[in-house]
Amino acid sequence: MFKKKTHTVFDEARQIELAQQDHRHFGPLYERYFEQIFRFIFKRLGGNEEVAGDLVQQCFIKAMANIAKYEDRGLPFTAWLYRIAQNEVNMFFRSEKKNYSVEISDRQLYSILEESGESSVQQADLDQLIEIINNLDETQADLIELRFFQELSFKEIADIYQISEANAKMRIYRLLEKINTNWKRES
Repeated sequence: MFKKKTHTVFDEARQIELAQQDHRHFGPLYERYFEQIFRFIFKRLGGNEEVAGDLVQQCFIKAMANIAKYEDRGLPFTAWLYRIAQNEVNMFFRSEKKNYSVEISDRQLYSILEESGESSVQQADLDQLIEIINNLDETQADLIELRFFQELSFKEIADIYQISEANAKMRIYRLLEKINTNWKRES
């Protein structure tokens, strides 16, 4: 007895190949990753749904326009999309030329402090930590946000930055050391 073979599993590599040949095949990639990229941008913008929608649209337009240039280097396709999304958010912040606030929960702040070696913390300490984070450069702030606010794994961060997982861990822990040093200096 013969049965028609059906593909129920999303074959990302094949879909990318098809989209590279004809943009009309980009739809399944868009549908699969839209929500994930939207959440990423939405959180980066502190919950601004309207701007997040615009930036997600820009992200996928750029991804579709540049899909022919995409090369599989052993990283997930989402790492490429995250990189585009991150660039869109950074360009938005630069174009706004103003401070943009992101709401941070106490739980997220405690998570940073815990991982940097601080155990007993008061509310004033949390305010000081926010000030230290606000003084980080853009890349450092991105790393903190990805790890502690987006709660991405070291592997996911490594994929976004196209570095090894060990390098991602090293960057995060060096950054935590810097925060801890600034913390002690200001205390």
